[in-house]
Amino acid sequence: MAFAGLASPASAQDADELDESNVITVIARKQTETLQEVPVTVTAIGGDTLEKYQVNEIADVVSRVPALNVQVGGSGSGGQISLRGVGSSNISASFDSAVAFDFDGVQVSTMRIVQAGFFDVQQIDVLKGPQSLFFGKSASAGVFAIRSANPTQDWEMAGKASYEFEEKGYTIGGHISGPLSDTLGIRVAAQYQDIEDYVKLAPGTAAFNPDGSVRDSRGLKNFIGRATLQWDPADNFSANLKLNYVKNKNDGAIGHSDINCGANGVADPVSLLGGGLVIPSNADCNDSDGLYHHTDGATALTSQTPDGSAGNPRFNNGIPFGETDIFFGRLRWDLDISDTLTLSSVSGYLSLDAVDTDCYGYVGQFSPTIAGGAGCSDPQNKTEQFTQELRVTSDFDGMFNFMVGAFYEDRNIDFNTSQQGVNISFVAPDPVTGNTYDWFKKQNTKTEALSLFASATLDLTEQLELSGGVRWTDEKKVSRITVPYVHAFLSATPAFIDSGFFSGPITFKDSNFSPEVSIKYQATPDINIYGAFKTGFKSGGVDNSALPSNSLLGFNDPDPAVRKAVADALKFKSETGLGGEVGVKTQFADRTVTLNTSVFYYVFDDLQVQNFDAATIQFQTFNASQLTSKGVDVEWGWRTPVEGLNLSGSLAYTDAKFTAPFVTTSGEDLEGRAAARAPKFAANAGFDWTMPMGDSIELGLNGNLQYSGSYFTNEDSLTDLRQDSYVSIDGAISVGDPDGKWKLSLVGVNLTDEIWVNTSGGRPFLEPGVGDDLVVTQNRGRQVFVEASFKF
Repeated sequence: MAFAGLASPASAQDADELDESNVITVIARKQTETLQEVPVTVTAIGGDTLEKYQVNEIADVVSRVPALNVQVGGSGSGGQISLRGVGSSNISASFDSAVAFDFDGVQVSTMRIVQAGFFDVQQIDVLKGPQSLFFGKSASAGVFAIRSANPTQDWEMAGKASYEFEEKGYTIGGHISGPLSDTLGIRVAAQYQDIEDYVKLAPGTAAFNPDGSVRDSRGLKNFIGRATLQWDPADNFSANLKLNYVKNKNDGAIGHSDINCGANGVADPVSLLGGGLVIPSNADCNDSDGLYHHTDGATALTSQTPDGSAGNPRFNNGIPFGETDIFFGRLRWDLDISDTLTLSSVSGYLSLDAVDTDCYGYVGQFSPTIAGGAGCSDPQNKTEQFTQELRVTSDFDGMFNFMVGAFYEDRNIDFNTSQQGVNISFVAPDPVTGNTYDWFKKQNTKTEALSLFASATLDLTEQLELSGGVRWTDEKKVSRITVPYVHAFLSATPAFIDSGFFSGPITFKDSNFSPEVSIKYQATPDINIYGAFKTGFKSGGVDNSALPSNSLLGFNDPDPAVRKAVADALKFKSETGLGGEVGVKTQFADRTVTLNTSVFYYVFDDLQVQNFDAATIQFQTFNASQLTSKGVDVEWGWRTPVEGLNLSGSLAYTDAKFTAPFVTTSGEDLEGRAAARAPKFAANAGFDWTMPMGDSIELGLNGNLQYSGSYFTNEDSLTDLRQDSYVSIDGAISVGDPDGKWKLSLVGVNLTDEIWVNTSGGRPFLEPGVGDDLVVTQNRGRQVFVEASFKF
């Protein structure tokens, strides 16, 4: 069992005889190893813990892993994961994640999957620090790995239903699993979730249902289905197939984004057309009450979406919506080609189609009955990805063993959107087409990546192991931008391109060698000392936030040098990491106590950054010069002498700051300033107490406390908004059958209803030199569930 981020210590008769049911295994080096033996800093969270606390979103894992930050939402990538102050933008679909998302052994490049819920999970592993040798590109800061449950040896059926009172949501799900024959097993699982008040709107907000009635909240619906087949036809061959389908529906992309009224303390109006049109703000300058001010789109701006754009015709009423369809398949097989060599294959396929409409003025209404939302857009992200990995692993009796392999990725992303940056249709619709959007832009990016990797392990003595390896990666991205439509009033000016623009191919190429060396000393069966030198790599690419104005005008220049300069300005460089860590993993008191500690120091060069320039209504994509992240991670667990009572917790000290000149779009140099979303101290502590109440009833009590120190929420200036330190508390009480046949639970998440800020940035359409409102993205508030479950 894993709890609060660290498994409870395994019980043992002596130091050499371990209860295998309590041993936690991880896949940190592409092979199964025990958590206590692997020379990697890993937090493992078991499926039991996830179920006890209704953890069914990636963002919910934050309370169990200090130094982890997850943001859900955003019109581009759809989310972001950061570790130890290193992450990627949630806006740009062109960024790969700095924290690789590994789903059942497949690296998924798009963070859009962060929006999809998960369930029926065997274990979540969070690997900290660069992991490029074994996980490839997009693992420059770490890995977030989800392992879903597999077929069982005996038939079983389980189900659960829960209702949540604060957001008025219900969840139903279950699985059936067992053997179809002596060699073939199956597991089928599904879950449906319907949340009515996912985002609560403030009274008086000009937001409506399609029938014209007032909308007081934005909802969310999720369906997840998974089928797993396990085939073991021979002693030397096994195969595992997983097929997943996810359907997500929501009432807009903005989500939990509020308005901070800045230093002037005033809810600044929406200023458009050079101040010729001013729309009053409906924000109330209270960004901690869990009420949001998302107005619908103004009729003048949303009544006609360009042909071919994803919002046509549904978004023509100005009512935001979102839909995501994800199909994910993974086939893994292992063949023992000899007594000492195993050939492994992992094939992955992802098809994603996501549409997120909303108005990125965030506020603005003419009255509570007349919406004035500006800056509307309807981005569609269509991603298709195929990956293939082959590995040969040895299992010699001697001191030497190795792994060699190859990885290939083919990915195609279409990112298309109609947008409003000028909001010119407040003057009049396009006189030719009748469209009310400023432009319709399409961008296609094709990626091909090939990598070869090799690692070796030397058992120098029975206690001392030396291992290392290197991965070579070669990546090519080709992006093409087309603009089928530009509003006639804009294209008639020299500041905008004409309809029908085509950029031609914009090519980015890079290659990288990522070496790694580690040494492990098993001082005793219960003390493991290790050190590692690691490097990380995250490839660059072509920005997808360029507007059909100053960013693209040079493509029409007759001078090839000018055209090349414009294309090069859209590219951002690859990000690399280098450093190491030293750690000690210990168990003592008959392995009832576990204490794991690591010290790390990493330097990241050319950190990929994207900031929003509220003055130009333009995202700026660039590379920070250098960020250094150093600190200490501590995790502990104690299986107390009290029957059924386990305590556990973790502590993270992180000092992440820019350590070279870094001049941002604000004109300020951030050298010496702390990175965003990197609190100096973060911790959690929890307990899990199971008590028999007779022969047929078991009482369960669980609790978890999360602490985060203060941190910057943006990387734009020396005075960026800081989130104060905070504490949140989760708790659960349950009664049920000791063998798990049934259980009734009451679960509280974030019981203190603490609201904190993940990111911040300037609100669009401020009056120059006057307005200073910020858009802040936040977590969900308190949730209280009742749940009934069964299993037989």
